[in-house]
Amino acid sequence: MPTIHLTTVIHAPLERVFDLSRSITLHKRSMEHTKEEAVKGRTSGLIEYNETVTWQARHLGRLREMTIKIVAMQPWQYFCDEMTDGPFRSFRHEHYFKEIGNGTIAIDILNFSTPYGPFGRWFNRLYLLRYMTNLLQLRNQTVKEFAESEKWRVVLD
Repeated sequence: MPTIHLTTVIHAPLERVFDLSRSITLHKRSMEHTKEEAVKGRTSGLIEYNETVTWQARHLGRLREMTIKIVAMQPWQYFCDEMTDGPFRSFRHEHYFKEIGNGTIAIDILNFSTPYGPFGRWFNRLYLLRYMTNLLQLRNQTVKEFAESEKWRVVLD
């Protein structure tokens, strides 16, 4: 099962980074290139514990839907989302937040697996791991950009 581990230093308060990371609006902005939309469940605002959102987007040339649920949340420190329906065999994304002297460290641990047996494992190694890493890095850069400027006010106020 592929695992992506990213650490992002964000020069902004812990609470702001935590909330921006849960923002449906900011997630849509970070994925504009895929025309990602929240189509069911929580479709705006900040997703909370036990809520779901169904995302619809064009990935790898096809329109796809994936429903995720927030399965754990400790405000300002951690939340975890898991796929309940979608194209992966399994998908679990853990978000950790640590306050540091000049801001926040955001840590992402994403575990996923694909169906299709040996072909799926080959596809993971050849393409999907890099594709998912790039998507997550783009999302984190968007959170960082908004958190470190006054842009966060448009999303959280």
